[in-house]
Amino acid sequence: MPLSVLELCAGGGGQAIGLERAGFEHMGVVEYEPLFCITLRRNRPRWNTLQIDLRRVRGADFKGVDLVAAGVPCPPFSVAGKQLGASDERDMFPHVINIIDEARPRAVLIENVPGLASAKFTDYREAICSRISHIGYDVQYCVVNSSSHGVPQLRPRFVLVAIKHGAGHFRWPTPGSQKVTVGETLHDLMSVEGWRGAQSWSRAAADIAPTIVGGSKKHGGPDLGPTRAKASWRALRVDGLGIADAAPGPATPSDHCPRLTLRMVARLQSFPDDWVFEGGKTASYRQIGNAFPSRVAEALGRSIAMALKRRVAHAT
Repeated sequence: MPLSVLELCAGGGGQAIGLERAGFEHMGVVEYEPLFCITLRRNRPRWNTLQIDLRRVRGADFKGVDLVAAGVPCPPFSVAGKQLGASDERDMFPHVINIIDEARPRAVLIENVPGLASAKFTDYREAICSRISHIGYDVQYCVVNSSSHGVPQLRPRFVLVAIKHGAGHFRWPTPGSQKVTVGETLHDLMSVEGWRGAQSWSRAAADIAPTIVGGSKKHGGPDLGPTRAKASWRALRVDGLGIADAAPGPATPSDHCPRLTLRMVARLQSFPDDWVFEGGKTASYRQIGNAFPSRVAEALGRSIAMALKRRVAHAT
């Protein structure tokens, strides 16, 4: 029997895709943004996508689910969000924990920005772990680098995994031994319009990317992040000042420093190429840039599934 998952704060679907690949079936996919829900429904009409405020979700409606997974909004713990933590009205951790308490899944997966692992948030982080532990879970957390799991960007994320007492023993997925570069990931997309400089560009872009920044609803358009990030992109021969509508054409000089298209950025986030994002360039970029990379979610999902199934096999 497939394992089931309730996903909270699903965004554009990055984590949901990864968990689907890991063998989970979605009992519910919760997202507040109407446009993001249209994206989810268009790509996966069979998912039970719920456009609802997280604070109105009743965990009791999802009793029996194997996994609750949440990409909790990160502004309370990010530098861009001023790191206000528990005093930030956007802090959704208490609501997520309430849902976990009501649903009592066999496992929990929560991801957030690496700032949550910093000394500044020690008290808050330990309070989260303590509460989840108190309601019956063995809790682990660490910072996971996406580049260790086949994603061509560093993208460190705080990841918390909790397994219900007696439901299994979780082991973190083993990091890969070889990094995947921006150039090898995007060569075919960069050459699709006939740019003769694509091969040399691919060789020059022989490293992982800095963390892609998605921007918020109020701030940030479709570009590749702040000044320091743009300098790192420039070292990869990428113009980070905006997002292109198309790949360079045959008349483009070979030494051109191109911008990435939305499809290129989506692939760097490990979205499948056939995943369609609803909305204009800025709205689509927010869905892409704020996503938890599918490959990382898949690796974590497989480790969680292994822990739960190992326990079932042992019990029988």
